[in-house]
Amino acid sequence: MVAVTSSSTRAGELTRSSSQRMNSPRVNISELERWGSLIGGGALAVLGLSRGTLGGLALAGLGGALLYRGVSGHSSIYHALGIDAARGRGRNTVIPGQQGVRVEECVTVNRPASDLYQFWRHFENLPRFMAYLEEVRTTGPGQSHWVAKGPMDVAVEWDAEIIVNRPNEAISWRSLDGSEVDTSGSVHFKPRGDSRTEIRVNLKYDPPAGKAGAVIAKIFCRDAGTEIRESLQQFKQLMEEGAVATTAGQAHA
Repeated sequence: MVAVTSSSTRAGELTRSSSQRMNSPRVNISELERWGSLIGGGALAVLGLSRGTLGGLALAGLGGALLYRGVSGHSSIYHALGIDAARGRGRNTVIPGQQGVRVEECVTVNRPASDLYQFWRHFENLPRFMAYLEEVRTTGPGQSHWVAKGPMDVAVEWDAEIIVNRPNEAISWRSLDGSEVDTSGSVHFKPRGDSRTEIRVNLKYDPPAGKAGAVIAKIFCRDAGTEIRESLQQFKQLMEEGAVATTAGQAHA
């Protein structure tokens, strides 16, 4: 009788343990992301509570969500998208074996490929339609220095070099060793007839705080995919109309 009771107890414990494992959220974010979520969430929670306003409470709630993300190591968004950053696997944004973001966007512009290539080849022109870039300047043959607005408008700088330059066809670049941001990118110009050209941009970058930096950046509306998509639309407008409309409905050349 005693043996039966002991077996039943052990069976119950195993069942409860199995149930707890099933109900516990699976860790699917990297260790770096967990620390980023904990630090960012704590900062937002303190900032929000210190304001004592309705908006502050909302900010504190966002901080609490980030804290939970860091403590649990689980992201519902990652789960829905099939991303497992903890193990370097995923269908979309996770680059296997690295912590980074990859973006690909395209737009068709009513201008010849030669015109678009010449404009893009001079990287100093990029801040004219890429809002997150503050400055790009040439520092030597095939090399340039970039300054961008990071999360919460913190300046991020790096040096880059051109690795592929096919006139009227493609330009590729990458950051130099020792830069704050590990990044690379390419732009391809494909004629579509009638002086129309398809512009396809590929961008890969590792934010200063790895994937966690990308997550926090998205919270502050600094998502790379959205930025590049909007930048290409502004590039199209600039090339076709000679000006880019501002948020106030005006335009600047």
